[in-house]
Amino acid sequence: MNRIILASQSPRRKQLLEWAEIPFDIIIQPTDESFPATMPVDDVPVHIALHKAKAVQEILNDEQKQMTILAADTIVVLDNSVIGKPKDKEDAINILTALSGHEHKVITGVVIVQGDSIISFADTTTVLFHTLTPTQIEFYVDKYKPYDKAGAYAIQEWIGVVGIKKVEGDFYNVMGLPVSRVVQELNKFNS
Repeated sequence: MNRIILASQSPRRKQLLEWAEIPFDIIIQPTDESFPATMPVDDVPVHIALHKAKAVQEILNDEQKQMTILAADTIVVLDNSVIGKPKDKEDAINILTALSGHEHKVITGVVIVQGDSIISFADTTTVLFHTLTPTQIEFYVDKYKPYDKAGAYAIQEWIGVVGIKKVEGDFYNVMGLPVSRVVQELNKFNS
């Protein structure tokens, strides 16, 4: 596969691309991650990922402009409300308390850009947490400090191992990238 540009600083997305043995460079550009309040929640992560991809595309040199850009954004949705990254410890505890014992959706929007060609899609995974005790939640937040994670958790950490009852859909989507589908879409540019 040809070398691509990953428009993300997420260590999880980096790891997933490495596991898939996709050669890549990381180029990021600060991007506004806001979205219109009236936008359907399923469209939010693609909207944000498109902004990330376009922001990177604008700063590329002539040689890099020939490369494919991959951008993604992951959101957590509970009761049709988008749950972002926690602001602090109290917010993280409140988010995990809300998710405890309930089902939520993890939606990753993916945008792949090569020149003027754009492929975009969203992948949704449903996650059900066991009921977590306040002690478990506080332990997780204190030890893992999930402040850079939508929904205040990472499925590949302790809370995912002991706290998740069921996952319907792509596990890796919850980590931040539905990597098998991404590979299929990238292959369209490489064929």
